[in-house]
Amino acid sequence: MKILVTGAAGFIGAATVLRLLERGDSVVGLDNLNDYYDPALKQARLDRLALHAGFRFVDLDLANRDGMAKLFAAEQFDRVVHLGAQAGVRYSLQNPHAYVDSNLVGFVNVLEGCRHNGVQHLVYASSSSVYGGNTKMPFSEADNVDHPVSLYAATKKANELMAHSYSHLYGLATTGLRFFTVYGPWGRPDMAPILFTKAILGGEPIKVFNHGKMLRDFTYIDDIVEGVLRVLDKVATPVDSSAPYRVFNIGNNQPVPLMDFIACLESALGVQAQKILLPMQDGDVPATYADTQALAAWVGFAPFTPLEQGVRSFVDWYRGYYRV
Repeated sequence: MKILVTGAAGFIGAATVLRLLERGDSVVGLDNLNDYYDPALKQARLDRLALHAGFRFVDLDLANRDGMAKLFAAEQFDRVVHLGAQAGVRYSLQNPHAYVDSNLVGFVNVLEGCRHNGVQHLVYASSSSVYGGNTKMPFSEADNVDHPVSLYAATKKANELMAHSYSHLYGLATTGLRFFTVYGPWGRPDMAPILFTKAILGGEPIKVFNHGKMLRDFTYIDDIVEGVLRVLDKVATPVDSSAPYRVFNIGNNQPVPLMDFIACLESALGVQAQKILLPMQDGDVPATYADTQALAAWVGFAPFTPLEQGVRSFVDWYRGYYRV
C-alpha cells in the first residue's frame, strides 16, 4: 500500500514507518521538524528511514491548509497513520496555541485530505490523557471522558469527536488509538525515561512527582507499533452507530508503580538515583491503566515485552546514541 505517516520524525512515527517499510509498503513521511525537542534526534530517526528505497520525506506543517491539500491530491494515499501532533501535557500549560494549530487545525486538514481523496482508512493517535480525572481503574473505552485536566487532553478528545463526525457524514473509516505511556529506544527526551537516565548518569537528582505515588501503564514501543499495524490493516466498521468509527486503548494492561520503574532503570544502568520527592504537577494524573480487551478482541493485540527487557533495550540504545 501507499501510506502517509504524519509525525514521521517522531518517536512512534519513525518506529511505525520502519515497520511499514520492512514489510514492503511505500511510505511518505511528513513532519515539520520543530524545535519542541532536539531536532537532531528527529533527523537521526529520519536518517534510518532514508536507507529504505520505499521512503520519501516531506517537510510540511500540518496546519498548512494548501500544502496539505496539494499533498493529498498529488499522492492519492491508500491509508493514513496520523501520529503528528504537538505532544506533551505540561507544555500545553505554557504554549496553548501550538496545540490548537497542530492538534485541531492540523487534524481538520488531515480529515479533509482523507475525505476528498478516497483514503480507505485513517488511523490516528489519541491519548490516555483523555481519561483526565477518572478514578475508576482500569480505564475503559466505555468510560466517560468529559473531564480533561490539560489542554493537550482536550485536543485529543476533540480529535475523537471530529473523526466521528467525518465517519458519520462522509463514510470515512477512522480508528483512534489511546496510547498509554510509550517508552523504548529513540524515545522523546522530554519524557521520564530519558530525563531520569540523563540525570542519573550525570550524578544529578531526579524529580519524582506526587512523592513517587504514581502508576503508569508503561508500554514498549515495539508492542505499540505491532498494535498500530494490526489496526491499520483492519478497516474500521460501525459498532455503536452507523459510522465506520472505532476508538481503542493501546497499552500494557499492567500498570507499574513509578518507583518500581525507577528501580528497574537503576538496575539496568548500574547506578543508584538521587531522588527529590515533589508534589503532583498541574495537568498530571496519579495513575493510568489500560483496559485492552476491546483491542484484543478486534485484532488479537497483546503486549509481549516485559518491563525489564524493555528498559534494558532502552538503556542500551541510550548509551549507544549519547555515547555514555
